[in-house]
Amino acid sequence: MAEDYHAERPLFGGAIASTFPLRFQDVSNIRQVPDHQEVFADPARDESLIFELLDLKLEVADNGSATWFLQDLAREQDAEGVMIIEQSAVIEADGLRFRNIPAVVTTAVGQMAISKGRQGREAQNTVRVYLANLRLKEVGTDVLITAYEPILISPLSESASTVGAGLAVPAAQSGCIPMDEVFKLAVSSFKVNDWSLFGAAAA
Repeated sequence: MAEDYHAERPLFGGAIASTFPLRFQDVSNIRQVPDHQEVFADPARDESLIFELLDLKLEVADNGSATWFLQDLAREQDAEGVMIIEQSAVIEADGLRFRNIPAVVTTAVGQMAISKGRQGREAQNTVRVYLANLRLKEVGTDVLITAYEPILISPLSESASTVGAGLAVPAAQSGCIPMDEVFKLAVSSFKVNDWSLFGAAAA
């Protein structure tokens, strides 16, 4: 079985860091994502990991916030067959503190059918989506870490030409760390090196 090497990776110019496998390449420039997002992907497995910084949504309660963002994501992507598989309680992130106040974290796991880019519904892939919401309230920021894992690839999807249509090959069979573990590693190792990234609130 091949080694799935991982290392700490700089995000947002090094102001933030997180640890995840090296097989995930930075595709932010290729996909022309907005400045508040960084996207990493493993094209061979059609898996991706997205880090996003948003203004804190004060109207969303801490309890269930990851589920709220997951459902919002499903609406944005016009997903079908959305199911919430599990959600966590609110956890304090002791290692992620600003002015000695810890961030709070919730996670959710869902499943949905989505199509890539401008492809239609007939090209939808079924994916498992892992989402963590790290709430940095002192600097008015919601951090989202989202991981996508394909379950079933449509033969009409652009992914089919790279990874093949049908049921996705299990990570262990390919010598890779399973996506749920990649997600847990990325979330648990997330750290802020430079709080000035968040502007005046962090001054």
